[in-house]
Amino acid sequence: MTLEGLATGVRAAARSRGLRSGTDKARVRKWERGVQPSAESQEYIAQALALPPDIVRIDEWPNWLPLTTDGVVPLGPGSTVPALREAQRTAMERRTFLTISGASLTALAADWATSTGTHALAGPHDGKPIGEDFITLLETTTQHLAGLPTEQRQHTPMLLDAHLSTVTDLLAHARYSPAIGIRLHTLAASLSQTVAWHRFDQGRHTQASQYWVAGLHNAHVLGDQDLGAGLLGDLAYQAAWRRDHATAAGILHHALTRAQNPAARCLLQLRLARTLAAQGDPSERRTVLRALTAAEHHLSKAGTDRPAWCAWISEADLAVDSGQALLDLGDTGRAHQLITEGESLLPTTRDKTRSVFLAYRSASFLDLKEPEPAAAAATQSLLLARRIGAPRCVSLIDDLIPRFQPYQQAQGVPELLHLATAA
Repeated sequence: MTLEGLATGVRAAARSRGLRSGTDKARVRKWERGVQPSAESQEYIAQALALPPDIVRIDEWPNWLPLTTDGVVPLGPGSTVPALREAQRTAMERRTFLTISGASLTALAADWATSTGTHALAGPHDGKPIGEDFITLLETTTQHLAGLPTEQRQHTPMLLDAHLSTVTDLLAHARYSPAIGIRLHTLAASLSQTVAWHRFDQGRHTQASQYWVAGLHNAHVLGDQDLGAGLLGDLAYQAAWRRDHATAAGILHHALTRAQNPAARCLLQLRLARTLAAQGDPSERRTVLRALTAAEHHLSKAGTDRPAWCAWISEADLAVDSGQALLDLGDTGRAHQLITEGESLLPTTRDKTRSVFLAYRSASFLDLKEPEPAAAAATQSLLLARRIGAPRCVSLIDDLIPRFQPYQQAQGVPELLHLATAA
């Protein structure tokens, strides 16, 4: 929109309310150069830009304005705080109408794969100084909140949001050394990733995407390639969950160009195998099997020195994800065997993953036309998902329910169907 175009839109917004605005190109130019518009003018600007009126926060000009047409802040110098602010604004319910295209996410991944971090890690010189004790407090409490048992983590989102908001404000306004800057950006990336998974589990996909993107910006400025690859891997997992497998595969190919840690590469290869298999293209069978073989090789090389975001990857995950990929390839018998083995290997501390694995096991039993054990696994998964507050896991069972309809006389199926419809 041109200066005159915006000025015309502002005047039209005023007229629609029976008022008059003297806004012209010169005034718009002043706004662009730092002069804050009046409260009324900000409301007119929102209307001229076809934004909902409650997006306006008078004291936050110009930060309430969307940064890009597609919602993705490009990587570059000084991009970390804008990316965090964009995620936090998107988390407000009024902006959930915005979406991020697969093309935008793939382009962001390609940019990450070919660019290096800016390493501008010191804070502004005119900010208020912060001490190491406060940073340590943020790190310790963040680690504690993220490490709570699965059932308790459903109560932590507001606390994690507050921590991330605090870290964002410190990055934007505090005075700190490069060493403190590294710790703050690391916190921002870790918190963004954790908050993104909370949003994803709740089905708030646009919000989750923005938090993963914000985490990627902070990993990028740190030059942490494994963490950046992990955040891209999470975006790919979300795309695959939403059945956008072309986007998922594109993102994963870029992530694999720079991931170094064997555990990280194992997880990325597993996700690549899963998304390629789910496309149902017989010509991709060899590529899927190569990815599974690569994942198994990387897991065998992975020691205890792993990034926190993939420290949990284990033989259980390898077995279940391999089984799920084989299930999509039509190798039902072997798939069922691997999924059952993997679920039995899973430690008791990973309840959310167990709920997902049980849903996969139920689906594999249904593929074998064995409704009784399928119903038992689905019931166990649904009860567990409801107890720990994992709506994403509940949705897996909801998607399976129509497949149980032909088996209403089988043991356990009527009880499952009743449970699924109970609030």
